[in-house]
Amino acid sequence: MEIDLNILRMDRGNQYETIITTVNSENVPNASPIGVLCAGKDTILCRIFKGGRTLNNIISQRRFTVNITHDPELFTLSTIGNLPEEYFSQDNSIKGVDAYFKCEVVSLKEAKKQSDPIRKKGEAIVIKSKVTEIVINENTTSFNRAFGCVIETLANFIRFDLVDEDKKQYYLNRFRECSRVVNKVGNKNEKLAMSEIKKELIKKGYEP
Repeated sequence: MEIDLNILRMDRGNQYETIITTVNSENVPNASPIGVLCAGKDTILCRIFKGGRTLNNIISQRRFTVNITHDPELFTLSTIGNLPEEYFSQDNSIKGVDAYFKCEVVSLKEAKKQSDPIRKKGEAIVIKSKVTEIVINENTTSFNRAFGCVIETLANFIRFDLVDEDKKQYYLNRFRECSRVVNKVGNKNEKLAMSEIKKELIKKGYEP
């Protein structure tokens, strides 16, 4: 069977929010929310900061699993600690996810973005991987957080003329942060949407 990430609505050049699962040398599982960039129909890139279990496991085992889900509980539990072992399947995917795919590491490269707002954690590693297997449990789409940023910005824009200046400044700051995210991970339609909102804010006399 041909491997093609487009079956998960993953387009080349776009980044998607996923939960990556790994195991250590004792086969103890770990889960962590990480964005992955689709670099081709069977290739992904992900950038992970040094010091965490996920990166250590990937370096030692040279393989990992990318889980596709829209379940906020899974993202939350993976972020604030670690999923209990009963959440993991025998193949190291997460039980109940919409889909997942297996990856094998192709290369590891030191990387540090000068524009990255996260500076205290220091260096990161860019991991290029080949997708070796895709498992779909139900029809789904991969989640890109740029769309959520557009929706948040629109909700704030609707309220813009109804709030005081302090709140307006808060909305403008949120617009700037959402624009940063959209420019980093969004597609052309999401970028166009933010551009249109910016034009409307300028018409109101503000410089986003």
